[in-house]
Amino acid sequence: MSFDADQNIREAAPARPSAGLAPPTRKVHDRARHPRLARELATIRAMVALHCRDRHGHRDGLCEECGALMDYATRRLDRCVFGDDKPTCANCTVHCYNADMRERVRAVMRYAGPRMMWRHPLLAIAHVIDGRRPPGVLPTGKAAKPPTDPAE
Repeated sequence: MSFDADQNIREAAPARPSAGLAPPTRKVHDRARHPRLARELATIRAMVALHCRDRHGHRDGLCEECGALMDYATRRLDRCVFGDDKPTCANCTVHCYNADMRERVRAVMRYAGPRMMWRHPLLAIAHVIDGRRPPGVLPTGKAAKPPTDPAE
């Protein structure tokens, strides 16, 4: 089989979803337009993977529980009202995680946080620097209406 035919077969075959990875979303996977959110996603992904590997024994991918947590965190990051001006979650004025997931993320961060400097030093340093950012101002929900023309 030639290279061209081999490539066509691979392109025609449906891509298998990777175990433990969140499906692509609007903002967090677009590093060019939203570098801060993409880095925050990479940080939480590294922390969850480290926690899952050490605590749950999964060497390849994430367990079901950690995969669900990662999917939830990805959705929350994608829908963050602050966008690229987002502070770290600990400094955020809006707590968008539900209580159960917030506790699960705290447990992951409590375990993985101290180990991040050894395993992912660039992400750890960037996270510490981002933690020093002031919390953003919550954007207003409604835009001001343009004045109506009385002649109409």
